[in-house]
Amino acid sequence: MKKFPNAIVIILAVIVVAWLLTFIIPQGSYERVFDEATETTIVVPDSYHIQDASPLSVFDVLLAIPRGIVGRADLVVLILLLGGCFYLIEKTGAFSQGLNQLMKILAGKELIALISITLLFITGGFTIALQEEIIAMTPILLLFGRSIGYNAKTMVAASLGGAIVGASFSPFNPFGVVIAQKEAGVALLSGYEFRLVVLAIAAIAWVLYVLHYSRKNRIEKSTLNIETETFSFRNKMILSLLALSFTVVTYGLIALDWGYNEMSACFFFLGLVCGTIAGFSFNKTTEVYIEGFKEMVFAALIIGLANGVSVILRDGMVIDSIVYGLFGPLEQLPPTLSAVLMMGSHAVIHFPMPSTSGHAILTMPILSPLADLIGLSRQVYVLAYQYSAIMMDLIVPTNGATMAIIALAGINYKNWIKFIIKPVLIMLAIGAVAIVIAVQIGYH
Repeated sequence: MKKFPNAIVIILAVIVVAWLLTFIIPQGSYERVFDEATETTIVVPDSYHIQDASPLSVFDVLLAIPRGIVGRADLVVLILLLGGCFYLIEKTGAFSQGLNQLMKILAGKELIALISITLLFITGGFTIALQEEIIAMTPILLLFGRSIGYNAKTMVAASLGGAIVGASFSPFNPFGVVIAQKEAGVALLSGYEFRLVVLAIAAIAWVLYVLHYSRKNRIEKSTLNIETETFSFRNKMILSLLALSFTVVTYGLIALDWGYNEMSACFFFLGLVCGTIAGFSFNKTTEVYIEGFKEMVFAALIIGLANGVSVILRDGMVIDSIVYGLFGPLEQLPPTLSAVLMMGSHAVIHFPMPSTSGHAILTMPILSPLADLIGLSRQVYVLAYQYSAIMMDLIVPTNGATMAIIALAGINYKNWIKFIIKPVLIMLAIGAVAIVIAVQIGYH
């Protein structure tokens, strides 16, 4: 059986397809004006016109790759520094000690334990888009689950499932909604109140589903020997500083108009401080940071390459033509229906594009003008992206973290899909209802 192409191979193929489309799709553009009310540049309806432009050469296609990376340099730096920071904190043992301490506190309290673990990972999802980090935690989670009578599917749904639900419905996810809002020309973290309400509803629904499944699928309890290592004062400080840093960054984004660079500076400093608190030498701190960078290079490169697609479509003068072609069918539909259908489009696109940040960068520049033309808030289109694309991380076989975690749990992909498809559909339904409400109340 041939190995499924990785995300970089897929994006390179999309770049070639985008270049070929510049020879097939008519070249044209819309007029754009600056809207002082929203402080964004918007597309003027009925202003599309055909334009003549020189075709892009092979060298132009090659140039689009470094130009795409440079064009998202601030985001690439954030991904590297944020990833390095979390990697360093993981190496201090703070995450594992904190989880181990929770296990000791909740031992013998089955119902409270399952609810607490699910809510903990939902919190990790909506704050730091926790996902790959769960791989290392999976063995101890499975052991703890067996000790209180819960099977592997229950524990994976509580941990990975909870984290992805949190990330999908998050008002603050730095790799999801923040990037999508930036690409859509929407103020960072704007509209968070509505998202918080929907997040609460989705979180409650997910917890209830996990509890419902767990009650019907209890297993015989096994004995768990939890490590007796105490939760060190140093690691308590590290986790407290992590929580404080997110509070500071959130305040900066909302009140001080911060962007990616300010976020990068905060998390870089956090990593250095945490390394010092952990007792690492400065050399070791920087070496661990570099190891963390290596872990994030793949994700950072995907972001740059995805932007290369937009560079080609924009330089080839066909991106507006694509929007014009999409607008024709959608203008005949009610705005609410077109917004919900966009969820389906994002869900399909996420199969070959499992990077949530790369997905946003690839699609938002194309879909945001559609919002202007149809008369919908760009904020609604961001909802359509985050409520569908990120939830698909639980399903798509191209998501490396999901595949690794279910493999560790001894769950084959076919059985996983049979188990997870129902709760995912419930989450998508909650997202669709939220989008309908958002359109009706004029959410922006």
